[in-house]
Amino acid sequence: MAKTDEGKNYLEFVPIKSEKIEEKIIEDGNIQLIVPRTSFFDKIAIKLFFAPDKFKIDLDELGSFIWKNIDGKRNVYQIGELVKEKFKEKAEPLYERLAEYLNILNNNKFISFRE
Repeated sequence: MAKTDEGKNYLEFVPIKSEKIEEKIIEDGNIQLIVPRTSFFDKIAIKLFFAPDKFKIDLDELGSFIWKNIDGKRNVYQIGELVKEKFKEKAEPLYERLAEYLNILNNNKFISFRE
């Protein structure tokens, strides 16, 4: 799990938030991500169907905690240690879940990684 296909240690990667993603704290204290719709098909939907030009994603407590700790300095391992400290056994299996969550954020271009 900790190694990528190229043999690099995933836990050493530093996640970096996309500058295109806005965030706000919602009433339960969790984070809401506000994502611009910029693809070709999004632009057509916005023009033809008056679809909103942004969509919102409400993160749960764990996701919000992780998002708040993505600061462009902490690596995956360091974020995992903070998660373990706060959520204890509720976060287990910690690094598998953290890696999956970060990969989802990365695949959706909400974050990128610096090695």
